[in-house]
Amino acid sequence: MADKQKIAILTSGGDAPGMNAAVRAVVRTALYFDMEVYGVQEGYLGLKEDNIHRLTAGDVGDIIHRGGTMLGTARLPEFASDPMVRRQCYENLRAHGIDGLVVCGGDGSYRGANLVYKESGIKVVGLPGTIDNDLAYTDFTIGFDTAVNTCVDNINKLRDTMASHGRVSVVDVMGRGCGDIAVHSGIAAGAEAILIPEIKKTDNQWLDYLVSKLRTAFARGKKYGIIVMAEGVYATPKMHHFTADYIASWLNANSETIGHRVDARGCVIGHVQRGGSPTATDRILAARMGEEAVSLLREDKGGLCVGIVKNRIIAVEIEKALSMKRRVDKHLIELADILAR
Repeated sequence: MADKQKIAILTSGGDAPGMNAAVRAVVRTALYFDMEVYGVQEGYLGLKEDNIHRLTAGDVGDIIHRGGTMLGTARLPEFASDPMVRRQCYENLRAHGIDGLVVCGGDGSYRGANLVYKESGIKVVGLPGTIDNDLAYTDFTIGFDTAVNTCVDNINKLRDTMASHGRVSVVDVMGRGCGDIAVHSGIAAGAEAILIPEIKKTDNQWLDYLVSKLRTAFARGKKYGIIVMAEGVYATPKMHHFTADYIASWLNANSETIGHRVDARGCVIGHVQRGGSPTATDRILAARMGEEAVSLLREDKGGLCVGIVKNRIIAVEIEKALSMKRRVDKHLIELADILAR
């Protein structure tokens, strides 16, 4: 009888809601096909420290609804820079007889996964676990939908106090250089304006835009305003000062340009976007992607990452996926502008 195929899974980089659902899907699917499956604690650091343990179906029970990752996550910059560190990781995997690895994370995690595949001969499949939705090869990443819903829920709560006091809230959301969280949560929350890094404007151009949008809102009788901005807007040397608090202060000091008294406040939603119970959408996405990752490894395929395009699960070479440039959905931007008039 041939030896059972042995695979492992790790979660790496920033945690994302739905990672646990992905781990559960990989483990349960692998066991269904009579494979042995191992969990690596704390990402690539766990590979280095041989923190690798066999998982059973029971080990992944009662986790589908939990945020975070049961496997933990950590940063290991040396993995990218030090071949000796990577060699130790490969030796630890081989010592357990593991010949397939599932890596759930973002672009940095994928770069590590590609190194494992090219240098060790171990088959590797990536799962897009990041709230930022910044991987261009897939329509959606695991955790994105939950993060958007968290933002909308927070903005809804802000709306209550904004309406009571007649205020404007400038809401900072995550996403690094990708504005998808801002666009989706801004449309869903009925924002007057959405600022994203993909649209290149100077700070003065952005401020003129905000003045125009708030004028329109106040002219039709609205008593408060919602502005959603992606953190990537100010994540450049030229725009580093352009924070939610800065914009709020500028609006307060320049009410006359709007033609209406403005009481604006900045609000940074922050890391709460990474937490919470994953939505049904993220749980189902994680389940579909996790099953596909195991199927690819069963077919002895590696160097691939799983995604979803037009609701179809796809697999793309990791190198190709990393080389693709994310394009902003211009129609959504236009829709946001139309609905805010």
